[in-house]
Amino acid sequence: MTSKTPITNLLVANRGEIARRVFRTCRELGIATTAVHSDPDATAPHVREADAAVRLPGAAPADTYLRGELIVRAALAAGADAVHPGYGFLSENAEFARAVLDAGLVWVGPPPAAIAAMGSKTAAKRLMVEAGVPVLGALAEPTEADLPVLVKAAAGGGGRGMRVVRRLADLPAELAAARAEAAKAFGSDEVFCERYLPTGRHVEVQLLADAHGTVWAVGDRDCSLQRRHQKVVEEAPAPGLPADVRAELHAAAVNAARAIGYVGAGTAEFLLAEDGRCYFLEMNTRLQVEHPVTEAVTGLDLVALQLAVAEGEELPGPTPPPTSGHAIEARLYAEDPAKDWQPATGTLHLLELAHEHQEFTGAGAGAGAGTAAGSGLRLDSGVESGSEITPHYDAMLAKVIAWAPTRAAAARKLADALARARIHGPSTNRELLVRALRHPAFLAERLHTGFLTEHAAELTAPDTKGVGRAALAAALADAAACATALPSGWRNLSSQSQVKRYRAADGTESEVRYRHTRAGLLAEDHPDVELVEATAERVVLREGEVRRPYRVARYGGRAQQVYVDTPTGSTGLTALPRFPDPTAQTDPGALLAPMPGTVLRTTAAVGDAVTAGQPLLVLEAMKMEHRVTAPADGILVELLATPGRQVELGTLLAVVQTTEA
Repeated sequence: MTSKTPITNLLVANRGEIARRVFRTCRELGIATTAVHSDPDATAPHVREADAAVRLPGAAPADTYLRGELIVRAALAAGADAVHPGYGFLSENAEFARAVLDAGLVWVGPPPAAIAAMGSKTAAKRLMVEAGVPVLGALAEPTEADLPVLVKAAAGGGGRGMRVVRRLADLPAELAAARAEAAKAFGSDEVFCERYLPTGRHVEVQLLADAHGTVWAVGDRDCSLQRRHQKVVEEAPAPGLPADVRAELHAAAVNAARAIGYVGAGTAEFLLAEDGRCYFLEMNTRLQVEHPVTEAVTGLDLVALQLAVAEGEELPGPTPPPTSGHAIEARLYAEDPAKDWQPATGTLHLLELAHEHQEFTGAGAGAGAGTAAGSGLRLDSGVESGSEITPHYDAMLAKVIAWAPTRAAAARKLADALARARIHGPSTNRELLVRALRHPAFLAERLHTGFLTEHAAELTAPDTKGVGRAALAAALADAAACATALPSGWRNLSSQSQVKRYRAADGTESEVRYRHTRAGLLAEDHPDVELVEATAERVVLREGEVRRPYRVARYGGRAQQVYVDTPTGSTGLTALPRFPDPTAQTDPGALLAPMPGTVLRTTAAVGDAVTAGQPLLVLEAMKMEHRVTAPADGILVELLATPGRQVELGTLLAVVQTTEA
């Protein structure tokens, strides 16, 4: 008989949106909450929302959120009687789970033995082979015949410590890079290789099990849209699965859970090959980032069920009935997809999603869960307007989830919500998400893990017409703001064109020339555009018979950031001085830090002949490694970057004297 231990005060050993998500359910259940935080997170939303918070001195995850002994000490100091690990960090660390239990605390997760059995992907594969579940076997020594292969971290997921290798000569360097990244993310540098299937589908089964022998397969999800092997768009149920394949996946997942005495929430992940065969990938012994889509179609609150199971309760009855409707989640990242997913940092001035709810409303809905009867939209965010996006942690800002009766309706609702969202600050992948959700191949369910790469040109192409209209609206709003600041007698019609210059996020520059005449607006590059009205914050333009509104916001000083929002999209611009400062020009061979970060290693030396695209050094930012490459063929004449050095955005790292020079 399993004893029951009520939870009265829960510490979440995590940060950001998952901490806030768990706290929401705790408030519904009347459970007190305790947060932990690094120094950069001292004023983060999850800290303010908790009933108590304990500082973890430092900034880097290795000094803070990966220090299990500090977290256990924090729980005891705050009077917490239970620990929820969230996802990532120590959520799949069996030693941390044991330390929590040894301290007399309730562990909201599977038994340490189950984590150990599945926490190492290599051990999990061996266990699945014994259970008769097909797997993609680990390759001890890959050969040419095995290429391409995928290097993976054994102790964690989320795309960290993963590399695709297409040439055997590249394998040693990629193994070293994967080990370094895995060690920083999960505290273990164990990696392995397996065969890479570039066009497979990533399908997973949500599991819930109690300590009384009940195991639920709570539906399935498709997570095939990925970048850098990290999920970007997830949905439930997995579309287009034949009934026999779905039944096979669910049975395999349940059998895997029973084989290791699993208790709590977990996910069995599979790769569905083009020929229809399924291969076990891994089992995540924790709650998944994408759990909201399962909550949306089942009406379950998975966090509440986690807590009930941890308290010793039985799951209420048999596996819940089939799902209702369709839900899709999009992960909003601070990054630039057109620049190889380069992460972005800075102040998030505004994050506003029209009609969003922190939870769906409808029958069976718990905190953050349920069938959407209201707007059908949910926002799970670790940040808010005014938050500072730092290089220390993951680049994900928020998850936006949409529910609708059909998949097509859910995709349309989510794309529209993202397009209308006002996001002012660092670059994001918002436009890529909107285009992906509206792409004919996505709507036709032609999904695979190489989707974003295959359609990259369409998904990241610059919107030159939209930028031109946005720049015009920004210039007119600026003129209106200046006009209201002048005495009325000064607001005369100018006989000369006004000139404004802007730079878009992709680096392209626009020059706007316009005049206000007695006949109306005269914009040299937009002869068919008529000004209807203009204030400092709103501009309405007419083109032919069509009127379009533009909302304009400005932030900053001389290098003013301008954001122009429309019902169909948004454009971020930097206002430039009319006459560029000649002292601001940089050497064409100069390599500047594209983001704040830490230099991990250099891969070339001064005097080396280098070729265009050759990696010269590696930066770590937002828990990922980023290569800085030579801009052209030439000679490396300066290398100012040294391993361990902290660099800011724009720091000079190296200089290549190009062949042309």
